[in-house]
Parts: sequence; structure tokens; C-alpha cells
Amino acid sequence: MTETAPPRRGRWLLLAVLALVLYGIVRAAGTPSAPEAPSRPGAGSSAPEATPRPSSSPPAPASAGYDPADYAAQVRTRARQAGVSARLVMAILYNESYKPHDPAFERAWQKYKPDAAFGIADMHRATFDEVKQGRSFAGRRWEELPDDRDLAIEAEAWYLHDLAARLPAHWPGAYTEDDLLALGYNTGAGNMLAFARGATPGSQARSYLDRLHGNWAEAGRAVAAR
Repeated sequence: MTETAPPRRGRWLLLAVLALVLYGIVRAAGTPSAPEAPSRPGAGSSAPEATPRPSSSPPAPASAGYDPADYAAQVRTRARQAGVSARLVMAILYNESYKPHDPAFERAWQKYKPDAAFGIADMHRATFDEVKQGRSFAGRRWEELPDDRDLAIEAEAWYLHDLAARLPAHWPGAYTEDDLLALGYNTGAGNMLAFARGATPGSQARSYLDRLHGNWAEAGRAVAAR
């Protein structure tokens, strides 16, 4: 007789337990952070001059709680440099704050799931490697994102900039530009353009957008007050 596959909920529970076990092992062993690569300008004469990282950047704590609002100064700086909305950058950080942003936890999980995202903006390797091209952080590595939260915010802001550059001047759909950019951040540029043409987001994309709307007021207060 063919063995019946375990229920989906049971598989996710097993994954969660395994992640916690991996996290505990790594924390106990004191996993070292990845070494920081030296920053160098991107290829080509049009690469922007490297911008010093704000000296007020709080370090990524090993186990303390994480509040995106603590990084409002970095959000405002990086959003301004990329020409995008600081409120949108912050709202996406709130959206992505659902999981522990502990460097050791992220690396333990990545060993189990190699395609996992890194950093407080939850960016995948391929996206980071594409976004950094020709920019002041071109010499940085994706593996640094868990340890350098300012770098994660910088990459997020420039990815939103690149997504915005792909939007048409007008679209028939009911979504705002911020809605579409958030959907693009979550699902990719191709899906973003499909939504702009009127396609209906699936349940996961819809949930992401609903969370963005729920975080919108708090994100506005964070970038305005700090």
C-alpha cells in the first residue's frame, strides 16, 4: 500500500521545530558573522560615489527584539538617495518583520533552506546581486545582509527604485503606485506589471498588500517622528 503523505500543517510544524532546533544549536555554538567585504564602486564610470553609512546605525543585536522604527533615520536617508517613498520602505520593513531577524537564526535557517531570504528586508540572493550592480554597494555580498541592517535598507530602497522604473506611465488597475511597488517587492516585477494591467493578485499577494495597508499609519509615524 502506498503510504499517505502527512498533512500540510504537520509538515510546516515539523519545519518550524527543525528551525528552532537549528537556531538553538547555532546560538550555543556562537556562529561567527560572515566577514564584511570591502566596499568598492560599481563597474562603469556612471557608478555613483560611495555614500558613508550613517554613524548612528544601531548594530544588529544578537537576540534582542527588533523594531523597524528604530531604523527610521536610515530609512529616510536611503529612500531619499533612491528617490522612493520613505514611508513605503518603512511599511515593507514592518511587513517583513514577522520572523526573527537574528543573524544566527537566519544563517541556521538558510542552511536548511538555501533559497531563504536574508536581512530585515528579506531579500533573496539573486535580487540583491542584480540590484547592487553599478551602485555604491556593488562590492558588498548578500551574506552580509543579516549583520548590516543599513545595507539591507539601502538594497530595499534601490530595488523599489528599479521596480518603479518599470511601471508604465498609466495603468487601468485600481492600485496605487505604492501598492504596485509593494506587490512587486513581494512577487517580482513581472507579476507587478500584470497587476497593473488588471490581473487579480492571489491570496498570498493579497495578504501582503493587506498587511501593508495595516502597517501604513505606523510606518508614517515612524519616518515622521524619528
